[in-house]
Amino acid sequence: MPAIAQKPAHQSAHPSTIKILYGESDEHTLSAQAAEMNKAGHHVTTALNRHGVLEALRRDAFDLVILGATLSKDDRHHLPYMVKKAHEGTKVLVMHAGTHHHEVDAAVDSNLSMHRILERIAALLQPAPVR
Repeated sequence: MPAIAQKPAHQSAHPSTIKILYGESDEHTLSAQAAEMNKAGHHVTTALNRHGVLEALRRDAFDLVILGATLSKDDRHHLPYMVKKAHEGTKVLVMHAGTHHHEVDAAVDSNLSMHRILERIAALLQPAPVR
């Protein structure tokens, strides 16, 4: 009888862990939402305000940059350009976006539950279907 392969104990319970940079202008919102993303198994780096996001992009690369609803409309418009310029393959998710921006990979209504936002994050990072 063949042996059944088991998962090593040190392997993460969340094999789809991604590296996220999450920016907001409100500290309370930032910490609460980041905690939920961490609970989902993602590695989250937080950044307060536009300058925090830019500094984090200078220090490291990320799979996904989330621009939160408490950032100004101007920041949510200009930062996607800066993200793509700093790290071309990085995905950008904007919360509370009214229109689609060509540098934004996805937008989500910030009034959705965190569960729905996490689902959107997972869907965004799925490999594209082969045609």
